[in-house]
Amino acid sequence: MSQVKSQYEAYPYPARDPADEARRLITGSPSHPLEIDHFLFSGARDWSRPLRVLVAGGGTGDGLIQLAQMMAQMQRPCEITYVDLSTASRRIAEARAKARGLSGIRFVTGSLMDAADLGAFDYIDCCGVLHHLPDPAAGFAALQAALAPEVATQGGGLGFMVYAPYGRAGVYPLQAAFGALFEGMAPEARLTAAREIVGALPTGHPFARNPNLGDHKESDAGFYDLLLHSQDRAFDVPELLEVLDHGGWALGGFTMPALYDLARIAPVPPHLTPAQCMAVAEQLRGTIKTHVAYAVPKGSHHAPPTGQNRAAVPHLKGVQAAPLAQAIARVAAPKLTFAGIDANLSLPKEAAPLIAAIDGRRSIAQIIASARMDPISAGALWARLHKELGDWGLLLYSRALL
Repeated sequence: MSQVKSQYEAYPYPARDPADEARRLITGSPSHPLEIDHFLFSGARDWSRPLRVLVAGGGTGDGLIQLAQMMAQMQRPCEITYVDLSTASRRIAEARAKARGLSGIRFVTGSLMDAADLGAFDYIDCCGVLHHLPDPAAGFAALQAALAPEVATQGGGLGFMVYAPYGRAGVYPLQAAFGALFEGMAPEARLTAAREIVGALPTGHPFARNPNLGDHKESDAGFYDLLLHSQDRAFDVPELLEVLDHGGWALGGFTMPALYDLARIAPVPPHLTPAQCMAVAEQLRGTIKTHVAYAVPKGSHHAPPTGQNRAAVPHLKGVQAAPLAQAIARVAAPKLTFAGIDANLSLPKEAAPLIAAIDGRRSIAQIIASARMDPISAGALWARLHKELGDWGLLLYSRALL
């Protein structure tokens, strides 16, 4: 791991300036509070209880700052421990937290392999780290050992991102070539030499033709992390499910299940298992470059809400209720774009009043009542709305604001 540590001391990743905290909050998945509740607590967590969080391999702090800031805005108690090998990355994360006046964060320089020594946690964030370990399965197991015992019955788990192979076409041949060419060179010299070679790649090279990748264009840290990393691997769906299992986890859900829904791409043969269907969908998509998901301890009975519980409180994530309702009312299938994938929302115009009433406070039953619709037909309509918006990561359930 010495090379990995040296890389992140020289080029903390992602490149962040603490001064930028005054003008924007970087948000995403995992570790959005609504997602945590939806995927790991069945949308029914008691948010008066402090959320004990480990940010494992926190880098320059994107996941840490997002979660700490949102919990502060919601005025919900939260205790966060950040750990990372890189002192340079830690300094940036600390400066970002200080710029926002965030408290309740313990900063540790160390390895996620020692996670169990840092405490017992309800939720663990590990974004963009496990694929850089010499033994990712051991990393998953180390994080599982850091969960609080009550997680198995009360809910909780892991939010993670690991690389996926097909959307990263061209990356790994370049990593291998640069590893052979630049062995023993200092990070700065490796970067200069690699930039020159990448600039002269033939137009037919898989990397040059891959529109899904952009980190190498944004910063030196992004270029180094993408193309000069000394320890990097990607997981297809079967490999991901296997490494989760070996580490004591089960998949709680991908944040955007529609990407893995084979029925949206091709007819589903009856002989394929659900896991095989996801694997085939990934192969047919061909553009998925990261798997962003949540995992629960094996044997956990907490699963994402299905929308059948009328007491559940729905939230929209990434879209506003009024504009989305207006779009549904005007157009049968409004177009959305997710990470380079175009999608059309297939919802009838009758769903618009239900969407317009989603405010993060009212339950499904209250929303149906406010729309003054027949409960039976409205229930069937909600099931369609739940499936379509939920599969694209736009609809989550949580009592976070209650």
